[in-house]
Amino acid sequence: MHYSPVIRRFLVKVLYHEARHRRKTMTVLTSEILSQALQGSEGWRLAEEEASKLSENHPPYCPKAS
Repeated sequence: MHYSPVIRRFLVKVLYHEARHRRKTMTVLTSEILSQALQGSEGWRLAEEEASKLSENHPPYCPKAS
């Protein structure tokens, strides 16, 4: 289960208008902004450690060829 924070309505409006201006989806713009702001932070490092541990315990899903 993942936590999904509620974003203030005004910020959603800002994202909407900025995404239209840049001709991107709001999801892509939001991911870019958050990545640029948080890359290299302590939270980023801890999330990378968690992801690394999970991938060690669970190999990637590979569907069977038909």
